[in-house]
Amino acid sequence: MSYETIQYEVIEKGIGVLSLNRPDKYNAVNHVMTEELYDFWGERQFDLKTHVIILKGNGEKGFCAGLDMTETMEKSSQMEIDEFYAFQARLGRINLAMRQAPQPIICTVHGAAAGLGFSFALASDVRIISDDARFSAAYINIGLGGADMSCSYFLPRLIGAGRAYEFMLTGNFMTAKEAFALGLVSRIVPKDELYNTAVELARIMVSKNPMGLKLTKEAINMNLHAGGLEHALNMEDRNQVLLAARGMLGTRASKHF
Repeated sequence: MSYETIQYEVIEKGIGVLSLNRPDKYNAVNHVMTEELYDFWGERQFDLKTHVIILKGNGEKGFCAGLDMTETMEKSSQMEIDEFYAFQARLGRINLAMRQAPQPIICTVHGAAAGLGFSFALASDVRIISDDARFSAAYINIGLGGADMSCSYFLPRLIGAGRAYEFMLTGNFMTAKEAFALGLVSRIVPKDELYNTAVELARIMVSKNPMGLKLTKEAINMNLHAGGLEHALNMEDRNQVLLAARGMLGTRASKHF
């Protein structure tokens, strides 16, 4: 599909690359990008040919500076309260759609990932960053609450509530080294190796059983808030039996043909 503010390319079998493409605006999210991202992630629900998505930001300035505040302030001043609620909900549901997408998402971050850009990184499955990367839950810095765009769900689960409180209440930036030490990111690599590192990792993933990738992501998502160990084990047992049964059925069918 043709997009205005994002780019999408299937670079090789099973691997797609989604690029935020407003480099002159630090890839800030405007109304058009909101709709295009919502559409894009919804389409991935039914995409059986793509098994891993790499998410990146175009340009040298940074991954994503969050919302385009110039446009947002202009539009929000003209909204009724119900219209603003719908606008807020639409933005947050992009992150939900990312979690619902069956493909593992590898997010590559250089420069700043702030506000909604931070949430895009949090909603991804694997984060690879350059040494100049930095993160900010910037919502509280613009006069709003610090819990926004799924940050209050993801950040405590990824780095622990104790540190999440600090970053969400202050809006302070988290450095690349802090992000790695806290377990938020998998790797820090030189900036010029960021994309190739993500592609190498994606190739390892697509060499696996595609259904296994989907069910692994699904199990992790479900077990992030499972009621206990038994619930987690039930999910794992179900997935493994489904995958084994698929192989068994294929073996049995081959004996008849």
